[in-house]
Amino acid sequence: MDEPTLLPALTRIAEALERLAPPPAGGIDLTGADAFVWHPEPRARLAPVPRVAAVPIALLRGVDRQRDMLLENTMRFARGFTANNAMLWGARGAGKSSLVKAAHAAANAELPGSLALIEIHREDIRSLPELLGALRSQPRRCIVFCDDLSFEREDADYKALKSVLDGGIEGRPPNVLFYATSNRRHLMSRDMIENERSGAIHGNEAVEEKVSLSDRFGLWIGFHNADQDTFFAMIEGYAAHFGLPVAATDLRAQAVEWSVTRGGRSGRVAWQFILDLAGRLGVRIDA
Repeated sequence: MDEPTLLPALTRIAEALERLAPPPAGGIDLTGADAFVWHPEPRARLAPVPRVAAVPIALLRGVDRQRDMLLENTMRFARGFTANNAMLWGARGAGKSSLVKAAHAAANAELPGSLALIEIHREDIRSLPELLGALRSQPRRCIVFCDDLSFEREDADYKALKSVLDGGIEGRPPNVLFYATSNRRHLMSRDMIENERSGAIHGNEAVEEKVSLSDRFGLWIGFHNADQDTFFAMIEGYAAHFGLPVAATDLRAQAVEWSVTRGGRSGRVAWQFILDLAGRLGVRIDA
């Protein structure tokens, strides 16, 4: 192939390689939405979420103390002040992830565009340093959120998260907070902690290394199972908000029956009951 023919071919190859290459870390765009999902592979990107499935924060009942703690932390951060990484742990379906999304929505309602919510999936935690590196140069403040975070035995990803929370040499980007939810207080099951203690030469040191990850969160917020009065407050709040035409006594009776079939009372069970009731009553809910 002679030189005049070779040059255009090389140019096309170079252009094709540029299209395949991942964008530079500083090339992400946080202006297109208020929420994104992080996809590290095959090409690192933030996928915008046009609409977040968030419940208005005023509808979250039975978690008043937890709501006030997380909302105050989030609003302080949205206003440009320092705040803490937060771990929301406890009972399943107690409203942990709902509270994170509601607090983010409340902050942006008061200060439009102040916060971007970026969800990172549990299996992508090892790419967290890459994500934070990309966010470091962004002018917008961000909450990186991992739902249902936990670690299994021999899972080394906790070291990546521990390093990020500690800040490393560079320190945590001042425009980023990390929020996580977990059913486990120390992000590992009790059996795993006991196995570490019994299987290691220095058992207590091995356990301390594993559970110390949760200590890196400045804000620890616990959630517990709802009692019956709190459960009634949840469903009555939803019913009033959505204008469901049902008498209070009938509403409670149906809610009790529903909770029995579900084997417990929680915010998730209350919301599922309301969706079912609204469908039976012919009331449309934009869920």
